[in-house]
Amino acid sequence: MSLLLGRRSLFPRRLNIPFFLRTFSSSRPTFSKLEGISETPQERQLPEHAVISTFDLFSIGVGPSSSHTVGPMRAGKIFITDLKELQLLKKVATVKINLYGSLAATGKGHHTPQAILLGLEGSDPETIIPTTIESRYNNILANKVLLLGGDHLIHYDMDRDMLWRWDQVLPTHPNGMRFSAFDEDGDLLATNEYYSVGGGFVVNDKTQVDENLFYKGVDKSVVPPARLHQTHSLTEPTLNSPSLEPSSSSRPSQHNDDTIPDAEAGPPHPFESGNSLLALTQRHNMTIAQIVYDNEKSFGYSDEDIHKKIFRIWSVMDECIQTGVTTNATTLPGRLGLRRRAPILYRRLMRGFYPGVMSPPSNNARIEADSNPSETFGGLIDAPKSRGEKFYQTKQGSSFETMGARIVDPAIPSAKRAPRVIGAFDHPLLPEPPRKTMIPAVDFLSCYAIAVNEVNASGGRIVTSPTNGAAGVIPAVLKYIIEFVSDDPDKSIMTFLLTASAIGMLFKRGSTISAAEGGCQAEVGVACSMAAGGFAACMVSSPETVLQAAEIGIEHNLGLTCDPIDGLVQVPCIERNSLGAVKAVTAAQLSLASHGVYSVTLDEAIEAMRLTASDMSVKYKETSLSGLATTVKIPLTVPAW
Repeated sequence: MSLLLGRRSLFPRRLNIPFFLRTFSSSRPTFSKLEGISETPQERQLPEHAVISTFDLFSIGVGPSSSHTVGPMRAGKIFITDLKELQLLKKVATVKINLYGSLAATGKGHHTPQAILLGLEGSDPETIIPTTIESRYNNILANKVLLLGGDHLIHYDMDRDMLWRWDQVLPTHPNGMRFSAFDEDGDLLATNEYYSVGGGFVVNDKTQVDENLFYKGVDKSVVPPARLHQTHSLTEPTLNSPSLEPSSSSRPSQHNDDTIPDAEAGPPHPFESGNSLLALTQRHNMTIAQIVYDNEKSFGYSDEDIHKKIFRIWSVMDECIQTGVTTNATTLPGRLGLRRRAPILYRRLMRGFYPGVMSPPSNNARIEADSNPSETFGGLIDAPKSRGEKFYQTKQGSSFETMGARIVDPAIPSAKRAPRVIGAFDHPLLPEPPRKTMIPAVDFLSCYAIAVNEVNASGGRIVTSPTNGAAGVIPAVLKYIIEFVSDDPDKSIMTFLLTASAIGMLFKRGSTISAAEGGCQAEVGVACSMAAGGFAACMVSSPETVLQAAEIGIEHNLGLTCDPIDGLVQVPCIERNSLGAVKAVTAAQLSLASHGVYSVTLDEAIEAMRLTASDMSVKYKETSLSGLATTVKIPLTVPAW
């Protein structure tokens, strides 16, 4: 019996795996109400080990959210790619989209509709041009047409064809979405449910146990065989129905079999916990970064590939910092009208707002997005000249050195203005005089984190690390290391990112990196832990000290909620990244000073985070139903969208 009358959307009951048919049972789906979600910890089925690729944990995409923007865009493209493989795309006349739970609650502020529709048009998060997203989305809304896969035009009415079910949650994950394709007669051609589980990872019912099947690649034909066929789950799901996935046997291999280890062999150094990772480093006399490096080679990457990919990730991170501190834009998108602060902070730092920053031969805070990080003076951004100030510089080689102090022009009245003292002078307790802190390194650290997240909030190019909402912590700490600590930037970049990824893998297996599951402790908390471990590794710490730093980083973020105001990744997200970066460095310093003496292990902290996430109310899990999202009032005269 057909489920459709004309073009009305009546979806079948939830399918366990993606498949296609023309007739169905007409029973309606039954979902748990948002208010009635069970918060009792359930027995979990964990993968045998935590090892995934570093380049799945760190991937290039667009803002503002990895789970609400990057993941849905990938899901849309995966759906269209599979329709093409099965030669059904040309038959599609209508596409219906259902969004559930957190995706529906905060999706508009997180640009979920834009992401899904452009994914259905064939765009990929890593290659899409961020500046074209808004115009393309507006064109879809205005003309009510959607170019599926880039070459098949269909009618699309946003009001009719996208349904927001914030009051319902699919059983697998709070970030659920269902895509259904119909032909001209209104018959269902294909349907599938996807879950954006954080960090840009997308799974569906077929891959929810071994969720890395899709990885972060959309076209499975170009995924290295060792990664595509990796089996590290406890059990594989039983498949009794036809799959949406085309057979891989019909695709020619695009990889050199001589350089790819046997897919069945798995990574040479599998680990499932911090303790097992520590045991591996002791058994093989290797650092955590070396363990991860060797595991990457089992995924089909050569030494050159690993080096190239690591520095590509860092290049995008560094470009993001550069964009954030040099932009001419003054406010962020959205009805909050939030002022950008990174450019102002950076200008103050670079013009000598803090004494000593610009004195020669300072090389602090150079911005080198496209240059080799080990170069000495490439890509310096000139210090801005403020009103009433003059700088006298002389060029020596490729560097600029400031000669003398800042010159104040007395002809400009504003230059004579003295700092205002707050308080009464006829009081027994006199007011404190104005002072400026003299810790520029920490101020640069905060500035870098804010810069990245302001770029993310504006929908710019970003690296999920491990998510977009927490994308500022790791780049800021790594930039801090390069500028203020390391004497070998190339080695520090490799060590930092590989070590941080190992810690991220432990969280992904043992808890979550999705705010919709665990609140902000799963995003900024995890990023802080990863950055703390990476920082400690770059300080030539023992693996035990590295894991202790990671533990301190997450322990003091436990219980952190996700309650974004107006559903935007702006407040409190941006400042929280700044504090997360500072906290990461502090955590690493504490672990270095502890000399191996500690009371809580990383594994215990990860389990505590999982239990805290399970006990946390759904109102604080990226739904904007409580906390700051409800106490901060937005004027009703400001339109929502």
